Amino acid sequence: MRAGRGTAETDASTVRHSALRSSLGLVVAKAAQTGAGFAFWVVAARATSDREVGLTMAAVSAVMLCTQLAVLGAGSAVIVSVGRGEPPARVLDAAFAIVGVAGTGLALGYLVLQAAVTPDTASLSVLFWLTFLVAAVTGTLVIVLDQALVALGRGASAAPRYALGGGVALGAAGLVAWRAHGASADVLMACWTLGTTVACVVGAIQLRRLVGYRPRPTLRAARGRSLLALGLPNQILTLTERAPGLLLPLLLAHLVSPEAAAYWYPAWMMAWAAYTAPMLMGIVQFSEGVREPDRLVATTWASLRWSLAVGGLAAVVLVVFARPLLGLMGERYADSSADALRLLAAGLVAYAVLQAYNAVCRARGRYAEAIIVGVTLGAALCVGALLAAERGASAMALAWLVVLSIGAAGAGIRLVAVLRRVKQDSR
Repeated sequence: MRAGRGTAETDASTVRHSALRSSLGLVVAKAAQTGAGFAFWVVAARATSDREVGLTMAAVSAVMLCTQLAVLGAGSAVIVSVGRGEPPARVLDAAFAIVGVAGTGLALGYLVLQAAVTPDTASLSVLFWLTFLVAAVTGTLVIVLDQALVALGRGASAAPRYALGGGVALGAAGLVAWRAHGASADVLMACWTLGTTVACVVGAIQLRRLVGYRPRPTLRAARGRSLLALGLPNQILTLTERAPGLLLPLLLAHLVSPEAAAYWYPAWMMAWAAYTAPMLMGIVQFSEGVREPDRLVATTWASLRWSLAVGGLAAVVLVVFARPLLGLMGERYADSSADALRLLAAGLVAYAVLQAYNAVCRARGRYAEAIIVGVTLGAALCVGALLAAERGASAMALAWLVVLSIGAAGAGIRLVAVLRRVKQDSR
């Protein structure tokens, strides 16, 4: 393997692992991240009030929303570009420059907007501003790192960086809980940001060691336009998948109450642990579909089976142990959110079908259709959950499950039709 400046050459046979190994490695990594994240919220819930926990959860959701907007499809563009044989170093330099600038701008924009709309919250804290900005930038870079390593067949490398980052954040939160009960939202946010930063630094080191890449971000117009042309349609589609789950805690915190966000978010976060299996399988399915389009049908059904097997196992664990898991945060969380967690976990099958459909649309360039489906479904999910918010987290989760299932049924019908057409075209 050889990786040089600008014209880096990477022998795919020496660095790529199997699609299954890459997928399962990503799942293990996200499981480690989610486990550490859940432990972080357990410590936070016992270190301060429900209000401060709710505000911190809303801030974390805002950071994640900023990262999803700021990535501008750069990760997907890297998958496509590297899959087509372009030099990884040149592609990555442009991608990291774009998302770094975008992440900074969006984070600052959100902070200014929040300070103007809700000046009575932590938004006026200097510590909050600094940690929010760092979290948004490093979080965006981590997304690109993940997808770059998937494109290079090294998705399994995500496990150690997420385990280390999550452990650092948990350790910092534990120290805060030990030293000062009643920690404010900005202090908890600083602990969470520390973990994200560590994961980003470790990812950069891994990219250097695995493929010899040395980052030299550049904003050359030609390269930037090429990446954005590839990435933006993918990013819009990704936003339709992620935005509903990220927006809802924010909407709850500001339109209903911080406590409502505090009781909803742990259930959603744990359900997302199961949902990450089909989401990550979909990323690898997309990458393999670009690299080997003739095998798209077989890859899709294999990815869907593994999504249901791995994600389904996680969902069963969540259904069975919903109450004791949430009870770690306190009895009020278990009482308010256990049934909600069970209902959300039951949505795993529907989410897996949606991810398989979206991955096929990405690989085939059918963005308009998938985006229309995603926007419609996302709006319905948020509206349905908000309308049920006054009746508690369980009612919200039931509304979410019903809407998600209806959307997945329609997407599943379209998935079968598209794959049938792909099979006919390949004959």
